[in-house]
Amino acid sequence: MKNSKLNISLLSCSLLLVILSGCAGGGSSSASTESSTEVSNTIPLDIEKPQLTFGFIKLTDMAPLAIAKEMGFFEDEGLFVTIEAQSNWKNVLDRVIDGQLDGSHMLAGQPIAAGAGFGRQAELITPFSMDLNGNGITVSNEVWSKMKPLVPKDENGKPVHPIKADAIAPVIKEYKDNGKPFKMGMVFPVSTHNYEIRYWLAAAGIHPGFYTADNIQGQVDADVLLSVTPPPQMPATLEAGTIYGYCVGEPWNQQAVFKGIGVPVTTNYDVWKNNPEKVFVMTKKFVEQYPNTAIAVTKALIRAGKWLDTPGNRPKAVGILSMPEYVGADSVVIANSMTGTFEFEKGDKRSMPDFNVFYRYHATYPFYSDGIWFLTQMRRWGQIPESKPAEWYHETIKDIYRPDIWSKAAGLLVEEGYLSADELPETDGYKPSTSEFIDGINYDGKDPIGYVNSFDIGNKDEAL
Repeated sequence: MKNSKLNISLLSCSLLLVILSGCAGGGSSSASTESSTEVSNTIPLDIEKPQLTFGFIKLTDMAPLAIAKEMGFFEDEGLFVTIEAQSNWKNVLDRVIDGQLDGSHMLAGQPIAAGAGFGRQAELITPFSMDLNGNGITVSNEVWSKMKPLVPKDENGKPVHPIKADAIAPVIKEYKDNGKPFKMGMVFPVSTHNYEIRYWLAAAGIHPGFYTADNIQGQVDADVLLSVTPPPQMPATLEAGTIYGYCVGEPWNQQAVFKGIGVPVTTNYDVWKNNPEKVFVMTKKFVEQYPNTAIAVTKALIRAGKWLDTPGNRPKAVGILSMPEYVGADSVVIANSMTGTFEFEKGDKRSMPDFNVFYRYHATYPFYSDGIWFLTQMRRWGQIPESKPAEWYHETIKDIYRPDIWSKAAGLLVEEGYLSADELPETDGYKPSTSEFIDGINYDGKDPIGYVNSFDIGNKDEAL
């Protein structure tokens, strides 16, 4: 009886602590409580809108939002933020445009497409790039069993990475010869995943299909039929045999390994080393109406990115992300990629310290050249149906990517002591050219026309 009373008393105390924590920290967990004991160096801005609601999809690359909330970085800025999981990427886009969300974790291609003439049009901006890398391409066990003999092996008999799509080409042909169209999934027509799986396939001479006015599925001339599946549904769709492979972010590649239903064959780090992934997006109207709020949000997110890439913090981040209100996947599955490793075949776990990057390599800075790459892929596959002059690429992206907001936020963080001046990039907004792609083709963001025209498979731009 005494033990029962003690348990009830402890439970009551626990509930009281939760309630008090919720009142003080906007519903944050103990991580925010720990942060609140530290002295904040934040220089307060005149916040025009302190109560904010942000959206996200259940992927590990939403981490900067979760960390900014749970570690109290939003609160330091005088922001009281609610973070809500969304059902799919279209819902995310619509709710931001319609003002139901003040901002959101979003596919990098979404604000770009909205400003470039593909899909729903709106004036959206991004002052913050959320991460680099983080995606994988997974195939079913049956497809892998046919691919594996075609993949080079190392001295220990393990597949040599990166695995190019050359190994899947005969499998696709076999399926087609047997009257089975080869179907693969990606998360959205303007997602990095769509362009990455297309890039991987096309680099091996496999046609992923064109978009036209009459075929908005992007399957004209396709050897592989790509279709949209929301990220959390990828493993179940693969297991059901509806698709034979997919490109998605974590933890949904590692979930296929965990469940024993598929094998990741490559990551987007191998398709394009340190490629941009998600962005944080607000409407242009919001930023113009609440400029200090936009800067404050960006400050908190930059701090979160740095915290995530600070050695020793990833295990704690895994615990936060595994909470049901965030990603909600098993912490073991999330840790597989978030803590510097990646598992391909079950038991074949390899060191991949840069699989998830949130701050290093200036990951948070919205480079124009990153955005222009997406525009080149939209043109390559027909989402932008007509040739555009080079100036169009530069002017379009400068209306959407806003490094000026990032720089104001980062400058304040330097003044407050959260960043050092040498952590800020010296840049005109364009990264140096790079050939660190799976096909070795060079990309120079200052020459979009030359890049579009460099591919064997894809639309070409006329010199205008």
